[in-house]
Amino acid sequence: MIVTPQLKNQHLLWRAGFGPMAEEYQQLATATHKSYVNALFKASAKGPEMIDVADNALKGLVMGIKEVSNGQKREQDEAERRKRRQQSREDIKSLNVTWLNQMVNSEQQLREKMALFWHGHFASRNLNILYQQQLLDIIRQNALGNFGDLLREVSKSASMINFLNNNQNRKGHPNENFAREVMELFTMGRGNYTENDIKEAARAFTGWGATISGEFAFKKFQHDDGQKTVLGKTGNFTGDDVLNILLEHKQTATYITRKIYRYFVNDVPDETHVTWLADRFYSSSYDIKELMKDIFTSDWFYDAKNIGCRIKSPVELIVGIRRVLPMKLENEQVQLLLQRLLGQLLFYPPNVAGWPGGKNWIDSSSLMFRLRIPQLIYDNDEVALSPKDDDDQMMGMKDMVGKGKGMGKKGMKGGQFISAAVDWQTYLNKFEKVPREKLMSAISGILIQGVAPVDEKIVSKYIDSSSRESFIKSTTIQLMSTPEYQLC
Repeated sequence: MIVTPQLKNQHLLWRAGFGPMAEEYQQLATATHKSYVNALFKASAKGPEMIDVADNALKGLVMGIKEVSNGQKREQDEAERRKRRQQSREDIKSLNVTWLNQMVNSEQQLREKMALFWHGHFASRNLNILYQQQLLDIIRQNALGNFGDLLREVSKSASMINFLNNNQNRKGHPNENFAREVMELFTMGRGNYTENDIKEAARAFTGWGATISGEFAFKKFQHDDGQKTVLGKTGNFTGDDVLNILLEHKQTATYITRKIYRYFVNDVPDETHVTWLADRFYSSSYDIKELMKDIFTSDWFYDAKNIGCRIKSPVELIVGIRRVLPMKLENEQVQLLLQRLLGQLLFYPPNVAGWPGGKNWIDSSSLMFRLRIPQLIYDNDEVALSPKDDDDQMMGMKDMVGKGKGMGKKGMKGGQFISAAVDWQTYLNKFEKVPREKLMSAISGILIQGVAPVDEKIVSKYIDSSSRESFIKSTTIQLMSTPEYQLC
């Protein structure tokens, strides 16, 4: 495979973002990948605005809980809890869709892509919208900053403290959940610490809690201030001390670097490259931005073996399609159903380890549905499939199905129409100077990323050649409906 300048640029835009926008097509073949690298980092330099979708009435309920008199409290508690849970579910749906729109439209492609990575790395499932959007803000603000700062802020977030039960971690009765996961999943990786290290670290994290409104709270009377030995060091350690000890270990830099390499470069890490990157990451005191620059400016990043070798995650697939085909979604929440069917629902990771990724994204049923999505968009057709009956992962969609809402024309519960108005003219304009005989290869060159060419004879059987416009539209949809389009 010949790696052309256009292919390099598309490779970079898919890995450091969510693929090229239709408006960028004409410059993909002429711009240098170095200019794209500079533009990506420049666009993502500024801190993002917080995504705040929480209902004001819900905020009022939370803030007013402490003001309720003891005489009223018992009667109001359960009613308020039900109201908060219901509103939180609705708000988390809004948070999901709003963040997706940021991924599609924001110029800060690199920041949002890094945030998606950290969203899976620091996986937290919590039905409290205030906690979820606080954690998302921490991740988006620190996505290209210092890993130590990110680790500390996430560790003290109400979402993580509650998800990993650190509110129940107190002197004399330590809860080891957070201490275990911060070593195994967030920093060093399994096999680089002992069970005793976990037990001692858990004592250091005693007293770490969060208020109902989401602020970090250190409860000093619940903290074990005795001596502890963690990873060979002894002292009256606090939770912050343990995080510093973990960051001092170079294994943390290696573990994070290898995970980033697998996500942004190749599922099969080149250990020589990982070692070089990890050394520089550690020496920079965990500067994430510099690590990503090292990756995206390295010649080996653009090697043929690293192009088109990753299976797009469901979110990458959905966002990438929306960037390829400019569209307005009348029914934006259909994207929640698509995520659920494809196996990656934002804010609902399967467990604290996040989504496994790679080949786990594909099985026989999910692949067939992936191939149907472009045609469903083109036809404004119905997603007439029901997710697994697991309401905890369906964000309240089980209620919608149970009440018969969204009944499609085929009478299947849970059916929702895509309702996408595609701006075809913007897309068509990008190919106006391409001769008819070169249209398919031009479209394929943009849509299919770094794999063997699609068999044009097979694709041609399903293309509408009645007009130039029909040819471009149908060729685009058919190419996006191939297995090759699932790779980036």
